[in-house]
Amino acid sequence: MRIARSTLIGTAVAMALFGRNGAVHAQTSGDQTTSNRNLEEVVVTGIRASLEVSLEAKRAADSVEDVISSEDIGKMPDKNIADSLKRVAGVTISSAGATEGGFDENDRVSMRGTGPSLTQTLINGHNVSSGDWFVLNQTSTIGRSVSYTLLPSELVSKVVVHKSSEASLVEGGVAGSVDIITRRPLDFKNPFGFEASGGAVYADLPSKTDPQLSALVNWKNADSNFGVLLQGFYEKRHLRRDGVELLGYDTIGSNSILVKGSNGFADPQPVTAVPVAAHPDLAGVQYPTDIGAAFFEQERKRTGGLIDAQFKPNDNVDLDLSGFYSKLDGPNYNRNYLLWNTHYISSGNGFVPNSQHPCAPATPDGCNVVAVPNAGYLIQSSTLTQAAFSPVAGTAYGIYDQISRPDESADSSFVNLDGAYHISDRLNLTSQVGYSQGHGKTPTQDVSETTPGVGNGAGWQMNGIGSGTNFNLGSTNNTVPFPAGNPSALGFGWIFGAQNVDIVDKETWGKIDASFAMLDSGAWKDLKFGARYVKHDRTSDNAIAQGPTFFAGGGADPASYPTTYSNYPSNFNTFGGSIPTGVWYWTPGQLSVYNTPCYLPVVSPPPLCTSGRVQRNPLEREYYQFLFQVHEKDLATYLQADFKGEGWAGNLGVRIVNTEENIVTYSGQNVSASTPGAVLTSLFGPFVGLPVSHNYSDFLPSANLKIDMTPDVIARFAASQTMTRADYSALAGPTNLAPPGTLTGIGSGTGGNPDLKPIRSTNYDVGLEWYFAKRSLLAGTLFYMDLQNYIGFGSQTLSYLTYGPPAPPQGALVQYNLTVPVNTKGRVQGIELVYQQALADHFGLEGNYTYTDGRQTEGVPQGGDDRLVGTSNNTYNVGAYYEDAHFSAHVTYNYRSSFFSGLDRSTAFSQDSIGTLAASVAYAYNEHLSLNFDAQNLNDPTLKYYALNTTQPRAFYKNGRQFYLSVRAKF
Repeated sequence: MRIARSTLIGTAVAMALFGRNGAVHAQTSGDQTTSNRNLEEVVVTGIRASLEVSLEAKRAADSVEDVISSEDIGKMPDKNIADSLKRVAGVTISSAGATEGGFDENDRVSMRGTGPSLTQTLINGHNVSSGDWFVLNQTSTIGRSVSYTLLPSELVSKVVVHKSSEASLVEGGVAGSVDIITRRPLDFKNPFGFEASGGAVYADLPSKTDPQLSALVNWKNADSNFGVLLQGFYEKRHLRRDGVELLGYDTIGSNSILVKGSNGFADPQPVTAVPVAAHPDLAGVQYPTDIGAAFFEQERKRTGGLIDAQFKPNDNVDLDLSGFYSKLDGPNYNRNYLLWNTHYISSGNGFVPNSQHPCAPATPDGCNVVAVPNAGYLIQSSTLTQAAFSPVAGTAYGIYDQISRPDESADSSFVNLDGAYHISDRLNLTSQVGYSQGHGKTPTQDVSETTPGVGNGAGWQMNGIGSGTNFNLGSTNNTVPFPAGNPSALGFGWIFGAQNVDIVDKETWGKIDASFAMLDSGAWKDLKFGARYVKHDRTSDNAIAQGPTFFAGGGADPASYPTTYSNYPSNFNTFGGSIPTGVWYWTPGQLSVYNTPCYLPVVSPPPLCTSGRVQRNPLEREYYQFLFQVHEKDLATYLQADFKGEGWAGNLGVRIVNTEENIVTYSGQNVSASTPGAVLTSLFGPFVGLPVSHNYSDFLPSANLKIDMTPDVIARFAASQTMTRADYSALAGPTNLAPPGTLTGIGSGTGGNPDLKPIRSTNYDVGLEWYFAKRSLLAGTLFYMDLQNYIGFGSQTLSYLTYGPPAPPQGALVQYNLTVPVNTKGRVQGIELVYQQALADHFGLEGNYTYTDGRQTEGVPQGGDDRLVGTSNNTYNVGAYYEDAHFSAHVTYNYRSSFFSGLDRSTAFSQDSIGTLAASVAYAYNEHLSLNFDAQNLNDPTLKYYALNTTQPRAFYKNGRQFYLSVRAKF
């Protein structure tokens, strides 16, 4: 599979069409399924010919687009479609779905300095529902982007990347769209075809080898008017990620005891405590909330396939029925051994007496003892980057989370019927009806949370992102679970751990398009018009939380603790820092036994579980703040005129879109038993559903112009207004709370905003392409996006019933400062440069560079962060290939500079610059058999993340390298 680049812009056309201050709207691909499939291509084999086909398709297009084409299944070195897209100018990829940190496989695709949700992904011109395997992406950061981990590269016939819009394209991508075109049975030359690939992948960090299999069978009858294609894949591999994580930053209050000092008396109780000297230099200083050594393991198994039946009863009718299913099973186990700064620093206020920390002379930490850093602490850029704390008896300085998710998964499926009808020499119709469904599931989370380092002191030293963060829990022995062999000394907490999560994404669509040939009309060639109706539903109807009265039947009894344990591997990466190593852990099987569920109710009546230890009653433990519903009904109509003259061509049109939006979220704010419709069965408090409805209309004009300046030089101009509907989590996101360290403190959190308007943009492109030789291109493109209703972040203060430390078990009303999405404004501008050249008969070079400047231009607090989500200032790709009759090799390097990913635990989460090296080598024994070797992440990159600046690291990750060896057969 190879790439062809595109160029664009519309200054002259745009100014005429919209005016200098034109409004903004969005759009993406969709209604051009047939035209995309009919882009003129020739049947080719090999790297060079595939590149040639891609360039010819790009050159012939009237709009600004790139084409990736692949004649043979899996011929490219890429393992999913995102691997190929990352080599297209202006396209960036991320190996994380949101802010969970990156893994070893590319997951999300975005265009031109925007976030993944502003790029639309289509398959054969229609949307595809998708899911995420990671629980926080299921219940928290829920975007409209598609997870490419569900889309193996074997699916592809070609991929069309639309960078400028047309009226006939499906709306939904502010920045552009990616249309993945699959194979159809009547496209094959021979009546019968069979292709297969079998091999294995070796991942060096987990030191595991797993099978990789795919196959395709195609048959068509002698008349070539009926055919069936069957395609299947089974891809298993192991993943390990070593990490050092800093889970956010909190601020030491200006009026805190640590800053102002104390006379030695606790408030509110008059019990003598340790006097505290004033530390005014710490006022407003941020400190890391938690610092941990995170050891993550996962087994990924991607299975599924495609079936396609095509029938052409005559020359005037073409019917194609396709069905697709892909499932990613991702059982995983995450361990995180953490320094618990929020517990003992608590924004400078120390501890407040409560039922878990009673105030008594023998328990000084229960009497408002304030944690004071030893002399020598260091403040850099208003951040406490280095501090040490002396031991205080009874104080827990650490917290250790072990979370096994044995059945997490994501899946995507669709069934679609395409029809093409030749009515007359002037009129052609196409139709499409279909249904797609996706799931993100976390049925089970088996958890353990313990409190190591009691009374042992703690400290840390951050080194920016240059090297790993140092941290320690004093003299704590982290290699064994029971200090001094005493199980009773292992303090237990609890983890929220949502169960039974199933985020369902569904879409039903129907559309009809017409193309009327305007004969004898001069430059006007075709008049296109059509309509499309879509019903989309995104729902979270079930989430069982563990929360209060977590244990049942004596689950916290030391006698029930597992007696054996394992340890972190000796080669666990410390990223150059000094951290706890050889950390002990229980196996997923031991956690499963320890988390044996109890489904009996806790209240009215309160029977005691005799077999289960963890409360998971589906009625009492329903956590309504994780539940939501988003229902949309979209109706679009369009009119587009295509024109062509001697040396010039293009199109002009408008798309009109109406969106009906109905949202339901649940709130515990000001809800009582007398509130109409209140849900009173949940232990997490009374809730009530809050329905919100909106109706939006968008008028989306577009224009594209292509001019042949010379036989080999093409100029392109494009202008359009596009739109993208707000993310589901932005509209109906659950309220995620981070409780304060004291009952009198103020917590933080995030929430949704159902009143968000669709993001709209006015886009301009201008480009120049020089096809100076065969399989060669030199091109440049300028682009500009004026974003209206861009989604930034605002804040509000609310109170919530809170369970867990430091609150008593029955809960308390605690204040929270919530970060919520709001509509703002932004702009993106940049340039794409592309170079591709064939050298001699067997060699070739390819490369591209994109500069992007993206800024939020409204609603940015003074001195605040104005970066747009997803904007990397610099991205580039370089590659070289060699190919002869039997041997081929391809090496590529992809680089992306730092970018803002969003908020994680109410703290900025940005990824540092990253470069990856990949290679592919193949030997063709004959036309039927070949041996292929592919390698990903050859340079073993370190993924680095930071908060507001590089003084505040957020995470360091290593995923290792992956090597694939396979035999491919084609008959």
